[in-house]
Amino acid sequence: MSDAQRPREPVSSDPLLLTPEEAAELLRVGRTTIYALMKAGDLRPVHIGRSCRISRAELERYVCRLETPPPSAPARPRRHRRTSTNQRGLFELTPDPVERA
Repeated sequence: MSDAQRPREPVSSDPLLLTPEEAAELLRVGRTTIYALMKAGDLRPVHIGRSCRISRAELERYVCRLETPPPSAPARPRRHRRTSTNQRGLFELTPDPVERA
């Protein structure tokens, strides 16, 4: 079959890649939230030149990760901090005259 005879797949009217502003609209959050999610590594952007885009699949993966609860981490035993009991000179501005001698 030649290219002219092959049936064409319908092209979706939805764009494959979205700007951060369009992604923010879809998730109904602010644009700065999208940038913060990208910086934190929660959303992986695609860079084309100097442009930053987010794929629809990445947005869907992010939402799915939000819906599934994270695995519970095993409880770690709590450690007690040891503090020094002698904190007398901690907040004094002038040295103690007894310590000079």
